[in-house]
Amino acid sequence: MKFDKTIRPQKPARVTGVAHVFAAAGYSIGGIRRLWLETAFRHIVVALPLCGVLLYVMDAELFEYLILLILFSGLIAVEALNTAIECIVDHLTPQWEVFARDAKDLGSLATMCLLFANGVFLCAVVLRSSGIG
Repeated sequence: MKFDKTIRPQKPARVTGVAHVFAAAGYSIGGIRRLWLETAFRHIVVALPLCGVLLYVMDAELFEYLILLILFSGLIAVEALNTAIECIVDHLTPQWEVFARDAKDLGSLATMCLLFANGVFLCAVVLRSSGIG
């Protein structure tokens, strides 16, 4: 039996140059829309301005605001990857499997590590501002 190439879908033309930048931005916006469906992401979005207010109250310096933004950006990136892992695992195996549990647990651990890093940073700012640290 000969394979008929005409029924196979064609690969879309590669986007290059400035059009690629706009296409990539569109994909990122799609990712944000998908991530918005996750409760954890919405909690992160609420926590960022609250942490900004805490830094303001603690009379934080500019570099501390920058560190906060870097840590939260990392947290959002890891949450996005964790969500991607969960989507893939749920697609691959709708029933319970050990590998699925492990993949999801490891993604959750990565998120928890960055949450911990954010907490340590905020505690350090509070201690410094209170004169203890």
